[in-house]
Amino acid sequence: MARHARKPREPAEGGQGRGSSHRWWVLGVIGLAQLMVVLDATIVNIALPSAQQALGFSDGNRQWIVTAYALAFGSLLLLGGRIADLVGRRVVFLTGLVGFALASAIGGAAPSFEVLVLARTLQGMFGALLAPAALSLLTTTFTVPKERAKAFGIYGAIAGAGGAVGLLLGGVLTEYLDWRWCLYVNLLFALVAFLGGWRLLDAGAPVDRPKLDIPGTVLVSAGLFCIVFGFSRAETHPWSSPDTWGFLAAGAVLVAAFAWWQTRAAHPLLPMRVVLDRDRAASFLAMFISGGGLFGVFLFLTYFLQKSLFYSPVSTGLAFLPMIAVMIATSVTTTNVLVPRLGAKPIVPLGMGLAAAGMVWLTALDLNSTYLAHVLPPLICLGLGLGMIFATAMNLATAGVAARDAGVASAMVNTSQQVGGSIGTALLNTLATSAAANYLVGRRPTPEAVAQAQLESYSTAYWWSAGFFAVGFLVTVLLYRRGVPHPHPVEEPARTRG
Repeated sequence: MARHARKPREPAEGGQGRGSSHRWWVLGVIGLAQLMVVLDATIVNIALPSAQQALGFSDGNRQWIVTAYALAFGSLLLLGGRIADLVGRRVVFLTGLVGFALASAIGGAAPSFEVLVLARTLQGMFGALLAPAALSLLTTTFTVPKERAKAFGIYGAIAGAGGAVGLLLGGVLTEYLDWRWCLYVNLLFALVAFLGGWRLLDAGAPVDRPKLDIPGTVLVSAGLFCIVFGFSRAETHPWSSPDTWGFLAAGAVLVAAFAWWQTRAAHPLLPMRVVLDRDRAASFLAMFISGGGLFGVFLFLTYFLQKSLFYSPVSTGLAFLPMIAVMIATSVTTTNVLVPRLGAKPIVPLGMGLAAAGMVWLTALDLNSTYLAHVLPPLICLGLGLGMIFATAMNLATAGVAARDAGVASAMVNTSQQVGGSIGTALLNTLATSAAANYLVGRRPTPEAVAQAQLESYSTAYWWSAGFFAVGFLVTVLLYRRGVPHPHPVEEPARTRG
């Protein structure tokens, strides 16, 4: 008797069974939640000076407002993604929203430095639940190639532009209201996203749910914590300090042990079938590298506009809007028109090249630069490049992943970008600070010399960011397959040992 293969059922999550219009409403909900998580990484930076003055903490402790969030978020993302596969994406998504909102409320009302750090840690923990659940919902909701391309174009633009939106919104809230509103604003985002998610997302536990890999979870969470913490310490401690290289070495050992364990675990946290596909591996690396290089734009260009050209926080945020518009337009066009015809191999490397060129262009900025003639053109170039990278990489990083692995594959996208951003921030800050100090050696610290030293620090950061993107060009041009991608679900191979 002929046996017919039974098609595995997909989890009833994300609104797949609803009409097309419902799917686009789901995209709106998911995009709003992702925007809240991404912009929170920069919106608090704008509020930091005011928060420091209000709560009276030292410059040495200031970094913990940012580091506490990065540590919790970066080290728990893979666990959050697997929890979404285990429990169900809808319930994890809604739980993440509620927890993130409560943590934001605690931070906004914080009476002391310690409470604010606690709130930022809680934000990171719930963000680690929310971000992979959101992306995996997008993956399982949009399965038709044309709709998926449009959805990921919009989602990629949100992920790439969220940092600049945070700068603008943080500037407006800090300048016209109070620094605490940079945290309270998350309550509004979370409320709208929660009501939409409660109404639009289908309930139901995932089919064929995996078991949790406890040893793997401990190894990778501890390893990522050590890596993010080590690079964060590099901003205030020399690379020769045990507080820096000791944590980095421990992190590398733990992550290597995690990779070894994943080849032997019966129920691995990050199955090798997810990361060994060439297009998927290239996409994870593209997110990692571009996450590191992107901070050269937002962080140092923000300092240049405010410290060197004396822009207000609001004007600084507005200066990034053209880049955001170009990034959104490029993301949608790339995923809908270019990748379906040409594939990822020419698109992502071209985006890396344009981003590198934009960074090199920024090195020409000086104290006489004007926005229209000198700042805007490289920002447009960067918007084109980043729009090509983010949407394409996010799409291919999750394409063809079996439904039971959608959460952890989505978490890898966020982990790659977050860890890359943490490493990039620490490296660029350290290199920029050293460049400024070296410039002032043997010179009197006059206002003119100090201003020129700042320019030297920014230029150094731009050159290194350009180097990150140049490496990204080589990696993606070598790894991505030629031709139009035709992903198919990757099923788990038969086990040969118990």
